[in-house]
Amino acid sequence: MTATPTIAIAYDFDGTLSPGSMQEHSFIPEIGEDKEAFWARVNGRAADLGADNILIYMHEMVKAAQREEVRFRREDIERHGKSVSFFPGVADGWFQRLRDYGGERGVRVQHYIISSGLKEMIAASAIGGEFDAIFASEFKYDKNDVPEWAASAVNYTNKTQFLFRINKGALNLSDHKEVNAYIPEDDRPVPFRNMIYVGDGDTDVPCMRTVKEQGGVSIAVHPAGDAEGAVKTAKLKAERRVHIAADADYSDGAALDVYVKAAIDKMAAVERLKSLER
Repeated sequence: MTATPTIAIAYDFDGTLSPGSMQEHSFIPEIGEDKEAFWARVNGRAADLGADNILIYMHEMVKAAQREEVRFRREDIERHGKSVSFFPGVADGWFQRLRDYGGERGVRVQHYIISSGLKEMIAASAIGGEFDAIFASEFKYDKNDVPEWAASAVNYTNKTQFLFRINKGALNLSDHKEVNAYIPEDDRPVPFRNMIYVGDGDTDVPCMRTVKEQGGVSIAVHPAGDAEGAVKTAKLKAERRVHIAADADYSDGAALDVYVKAAIDKMAAVERLKSLER
């Protein structure tokens, strides 16, 4: 029997599925700080040290919690994840609706996260159970579940590696042999032509370009009514980094929903044609 073709939709998180940064929903208010001040300190220290912004923000979260004597263990990070809010439609059936839509067309639709945010918060959020894998930054914890080090940091320059892991089915981050093994594109679990990437800005450009140039579909989203965001995503489209720019409205029948379903239709049709050629 021929295996059911798989379509993978990979999402950034902050600004793509959820407004703003996940730390801004409850963590930064809990430490009693203004979000602009927090991020200014993170970016300033990263610039002074010539360091990775992701590692610095993770360190700053730990330091700020210690300074303000705010409890910050794994369960607290997960609690903050539960407070994250989402753009319209995200938590109201988007993921299952697309799985069902693909199933009706003979393809399997999978959902993935590729984010610089915290994996623990994403997994604990209202949509955490919707994903086949979450690739995001995370802490290493001591025996008391207190963060003591960064276990992984996902930034815009290394995000593309996770596209290749999805492409080859090499989802175990400790396995470097499988992701680097040669596999003909048609024999890979998710050929790039069956991949959709959804992001919101500059840090997503490497992933957007990779997916688009490899035959998949790239989409840039912005909050509805955000004129500045609309200009930014329109620029990405004009520069041919993405196929379409749309409001971050994941509701049934919204422009984004219509476009993603059309992309699934096209991918499913290509897979049917290829099956007839074998």
